[in-house]
Parts: sequence; structure tokens; C-alpha cells
Amino acid sequence: MYAIFSTGGKQYKVSEGDWLDIEKIEGDETPEVSFHQVLALGDGNDIKIGCPFIEGALVLGTVVEQRRGPKIRIFKMKRRKGYRKRQGHRQEITRIKITAIQSSTEPAPSG
Repeated sequence: MYAIFSTGGKQYKVSEGDWLDIEKIEGDETPEVSFHQVLALGDGNDIKIGCPFIEGALVLGTVVEQRRGPKIRIFKMKRRKGYRKRQGHRQEITRIKITAIQSSTEPAPSG
């Protein structure tokens, strides 16, 4: 089973057990996270698409670590003007592990 959900302005396709780097989620003291903006659920040939989201669908995950992504270098230059500008950026990211995908028709997992 897989799900497509939205967080941080981006969409991700995940299944249970996947590791994912997403935009930073505040608060690392709560390692359990849930995503309610599920756009689609699929299981082989059976696909359920929301309009825009699926009611009652949920993607559950565990926060593994908070870290910074790779450095992106920005260089701006205007020819013949002597203008040069160098800048760098490192995005704050959260690594999560997807633990469960729940549909509105499935019972919640026990344990």
C-alpha cells in the first residue's frame, strides 16, 4: 500500500517502512508525527483519490533526526560591472520513518 501526502509545500509518495527527508517540523520532543493531508491511496490496482484530501486517511511516522541539508551555493554576477555576490544556504530538514498508512475504512493498528 502506498500514499501520496502533502507537507511543507511538497508532495511525497511513500509506503510503510520508507525513510524520508522533509521540510523541518518543529518540536523534536514528540517523535510521533501524523500527516492528515493525504491526496491519494493506492494498493495495486485499487486507487483512491481525494478531492482535494481523503477524509479519515492518515500517514503516521517517527522522527529519526533533525539536521541540515547539503550546502547550496548561490553566485550572482553582472558582466562588465564588477558586481559579484556569493551566498550559501543550508535547509533545515527532518528525517522521518513511515510507520503506518491508515485509511478511513481500515481499523487502527494495535500495539
